[in-house]
Amino acid sequence: MNSFGHWLASPWRRSTVAVLAGALPVLAFPAPSLWWLAYVALVPWIALIRSAPTAKRAAYDGWAGGFGFMVGMHHWLLPSLSVFIFVIGALLGALWAPWGALVRHFLAGTPSRGRIAAALAVLPSGWLGIELVRSWQGLGGPWGVLGASQWEVAPALRLASVGGVWLISFLIVAVNVALAVLVTVRGSRVPAVAGLVATAAVTSAAWMWSPRPDTDGGTRIAVVQPGVIDGPDRRFAREEQLTRDLAGQDVDLIVWGESSVGFDLGDRPDLSQRIAALSAETGADILVNVDARRSDKPGIYKSSVLVGPDGLTGDRYDKMRLVPFGEYIPARSLLGWATSVGKAAAENRRHGSEQVVMDVGHGLKIGPMVCFESAFPDMSRHLAEDGAQVLIAQSATSSFQQSWAPEQHASLAALRAAETGRPMVHSTLTGVSAVYDASGQRVGQWVGTDASTSRVYDVPLATGTTLYVRFGDWPVHASLLVLAVWCAGLLGRRFRRSAPAPRVPPARTAHESPARPGR
Repeated sequence: MNSFGHWLASPWRRSTVAVLAGALPVLAFPAPSLWWLAYVALVPWIALIRSAPTAKRAAYDGWAGGFGFMVGMHHWLLPSLSVFIFVIGALLGALWAPWGALVRHFLAGTPSRGRIAAALAVLPSGWLGIELVRSWQGLGGPWGVLGASQWEVAPALRLASVGGVWLISFLIVAVNVALAVLVTVRGSRVPAVAGLVATAAVTSAAWMWSPRPDTDGGTRIAVVQPGVIDGPDRRFAREEQLTRDLAGQDVDLIVWGESSVGFDLGDRPDLSQRIAALSAETGADILVNVDARRSDKPGIYKSSVLVGPDGLTGDRYDKMRLVPFGEYIPARSLLGWATSVGKAAAENRRHGSEQVVMDVGHGLKIGPMVCFESAFPDMSRHLAEDGAQVLIAQSATSSFQQSWAPEQHASLAALRAAETGRPMVHSTLTGVSAVYDASGQRVGQWVGTDASTSRVYDVPLATGTTLYVRFGDWPVHASLLVLAVWCAGLLGRRFRRSAPAPRVPPARTAHESPARPGR
C-alpha cells in the first residue's frame, strides 16, 4: 500500500475525500458554469470507490459522495433550511450507496474487457436510476440533474431534443467511467477508448440527423422584473409602472414573475381592474402570478392568471408541484419542527390538478409553469404535446439573490426549450430572467439580479415535434431495462453456482455390480 493509500485507511479521512469528490461536479453548473468539468468530475470519485477494500466500504464512499453532491448542489438553501440541509443531503446521498457498490463490482482490481464493457452500460444506467428516484417531487425534484450542466453546449442541447436531459446525463457518466478506466486500469484501454468513440458517434449522429424545429413566424413577449421590493402593495405599484412603460411597443404578451400579486384577484376587483387597464393600454394580455388565499375555495394557491383588457379571462393554472419545505412540509406532524430552525412554510399551500394551455390572442398559445416546475422535463413535454407554442416559467428567487440559485434556475429553461422544440420564457420577480429559442439558444440578454426593469424579446416560434416529445423518457426506460437484465443475469449465475452438483451413478463392472475400491 502506498502512502496515500495508507492515509486513506482511516474511515473518516476516506469519507472526507469522498464528500469532496462527490461535490466536484457542482462546479459544472451555474454560477461557475465550468461545463467541460462534468466530463471528468466523476473520475476522482470513481477512482476512490474502485479502490475500496470491501463492497460495504464502496457503498459508504458512494453515500458520502452523494452527500457532498447534494449539499453542494443545494448549498444556497442553507439560510432557509439551516442544519436541515445536511439531514436532506444525508438522506438523498444514500441513493448513491448502491451505485458505489456497483462501481467496485465492475472496476475493482484488474477488470476484464467484458466487465469494463458492461460497466459502460450499467454504471450510467445506475446513475439515471438515482436521478429518476430523486426527481420525485416529494424528494425535492430533479434539480441538479447532471445533464443540466450542459445547458449552453449546442451539441448537448441537440441530444436533449432526442432523449431529454436524461440522455445527456447517461453519456456524461459513460465518458467519466471510460476516462476513469484509462487513468486507473492499465492494459484495459481498448474498451475504454471504444466507449469514448461510441459516445462521440452518438453525439455526432444526433447533431447530423435529429430533426430540427422549423421556424414559423415570431412573437413579441415582455417580461416585467420589479426587483427586490418589500410589501405586496409596493411591488404591485412598481410592476404597474414598468408595465405602463411597454405601451406602444407592440407586444403580444406581458409576463410578470412568481408571486407578483399578493392578493386573490377574485377578492380584490380593484387590482384586477388596474391590471385590465394596463392590458388595454399596452394592447397585450398580462400573465400574472397570484400567491394568496383563494376566495372561492379553502387554502393558499400559487396560480398563473391571465388578465385581458376586459378583466380576468378565466384562464388559470394552479401550481401542481410544490417545493418541499418552501411551500409545504412533508409529513408536517413529524417534520413540523423545521419551521423553528429555518424558513420552512408555516402553512402548506394547495396544489392544482392539471396543466393548462392558454390562448392569449394573436394566434398564440402558451403553457405556464411556476417556479421549480421548470426543472421537470415531463411538464414542459406535456404542454408541448397539448399545443403550447411558447413555454412560460414564472419564478422568484428573491431569498437567494447573492447565491448560485438564480442562474441555475434560469439555465433550466434552455434544456426545456431544446427538449420540446418550443421557445421558453423564464420571468422572475428579482432575476435572473431569460428567454431561449426552440433550440435552447439564448434570445437577447439575461436580466440580472440587480435590475428592476421591463424588457421586450422577439421570440421566434417553431413547429415540428422533437423525438423527446414523441417518445418521452426512453433513456430512463432503457436504463431500467439494462439494470433489470444485469440483475437477472447476476441472479442466474448465483443460482447456477449454488445448485447441487448432479449425482453421478457409480461405475459398474462387467458383471453389472458396482465397482468397489480394493476389490
